[in-house]
Amino acid sequence: MLGTAATLAMLWAMAFSGSAEPISYQEAVAADPVVMETSEAAGGSPELGVESSPETAALMAGQPAWRASARLYHAGGGGATGNDSLGCRPIAMRTVAVDPRVIPRRTRLFIRETVGLRLADGTVHDGYWYASDTGGAIKGAKVDLYTGHGRGSMQPAMRLNMRTLSIADAGRFDGCPPAWETASS
Repeated sequence: MLGTAATLAMLWAMAFSGSAEPISYQEAVAADPVVMETSEAAGGSPELGVESSPETAALMAGQPAWRASARLYHAGGGGATGNDSLGCRPIAMRTVAVDPRVIPRRTRLFIRETVGLRLADGTVHDGYWYASDTGGAIKGAKVDLYTGHGRGSMQPAMRLNMRTLSIADAGRFDGCPPAWETASS
């Protein structure tokens, strides 16, 4: 005899199944309303809101200085607390924790895969990050991208988690990483 849950599941499947015929992967992807923006689409296109400066275009076209496996981290709820390793307040979607033996602290980084990334507030990432933090688990070619406060802050960047990123050296910075309004200029 079937249990109540199994009976309801069968009724639900019979009532709401579209077609008995399987569809191809391409058809399923074409029908999906979610559109993922990638760095290939971010060459200063107005629909993404990313302005492509000559520096950005050169960094996009050039060879990366490093390739590193990305992790995400956040503040609060078991995440990071306090200041970064430079003594600065971390800036969401700008601060990166690095192994300073691989990527020197105070390096301004350009991460191609983050160009055009739609952020929670609707703005679009320009690809610039700041190596201002370190961490005990960051050994070798790994980086931790700071996403902000709480686990929900990780959602816009979740597709980057556990991926190998192309990271270009965009120069050095003094003091603390700049806020969003002045970061890419």
